Amino acid sequence: MPGKVSPDDLLAHVFDRTGADADETILQGPADGEDAAAVDWPGGTLVVSSDPISLAASQVGSLGVYVACNDVAASGADPRWLTVVILLPDESVPIETITTDLDAAAREVGASIVGGHSEYVDQLERPLVSLTAMGAAERFVPTGGAEPGDRVIVTKAAGVEGTAILAADFGDELSVDEEIRTRAESFLEEISVVPDARVVREFATAMHDPTEGGIAAGLLELARASDARLEVDTDAIPVREETAKLCAAADVDPLRIFGSGALLATVPDELAAECRQNLLDAGIEAESIGVVRDIDTDPNADGEPALELDGETITEPIQDDLYPLWEAADTAQDE
Repeated sequence: MPGKVSPDDLLAHVFDRTGADADETILQGPADGEDAAAVDWPGGTLVVSSDPISLAASQVGSLGVYVACNDVAASGADPRWLTVVILLPDESVPIETITTDLDAAAREVGASIVGGHSEYVDQLERPLVSLTAMGAAERFVPTGGAEPGDRVIVTKAAGVEGTAILAADFGDELSVDEEIRTRAESFLEEISVVPDARVVREFATAMHDPTEGGIAAGLLELARASDARLEVDTDAIPVREETAKLCAAADVDPLRIFGSGALLATVPDELAAECRQNLLDAGIEAESIGVVRDIDTDPNADGEPALELDGETITEPIQDDLYPLWEAADTAQDE
């Protein structure tokens, strides 16, 4: 089954196998829900994150930059340096196409590509691009910093990346107007949350970049990392027209498809209105969608980190609804 390794497997087989013992310079190491590491260094706090892109066929270079840099930005840092690994199945996907996209996206977020590796791998069916992003932060903002009483804020909308992927990779098979598809494909231009995070980090107790599994998975990851319960109003989560129509045509949930492009944050209740207004003033859509509850004192929390969506309590990892579509497409191609 494609997708992230389960939290249980990470705890059992990954998080305690990290080489030399961490010293006092490691401010944040591997942990459930945390997408970036933080290291104390002379310039402040160095934030580091790695991410691969392998399933999206369109603009894989741009997506790779945005996704890697989003995790750094969501930790309170400005992305500054990137290393890139490009693995290609053959010469049918020109490397110059990918590197052109990498260059343009890196310039957009203000990061320099400082190294990497590229090669052809016969076993691959599509390109795989993996990036490590690094940046400096004055204040590291973890995923696991949410406090009881905080408001939950989301920028842009649900399924921004997933909508663009649906239009680009599956649009020919879906009964959706061409105009809707064209607008949806343009969502790839909104995947970066670097501008969003620069506004929110002044207020946030926690920030998180939802990726696989969408907004729903991102909210659950934030709850698990913070050892809290997030009570969220589904109707308050913005879903664009293009997302709603493509998801309906593909029979997938807008809250459970790739969510890059949105930024999740928890903000003290007394600062939430100012934070949202600052985002709106910067031309960034934003909504307050829920509240953080204490799992030890809230009678509905049952002592376990959870996401509650309109009365539905979710504690188990959420699978992205796009994976079955890719699997079906691969099966059809092989027949």
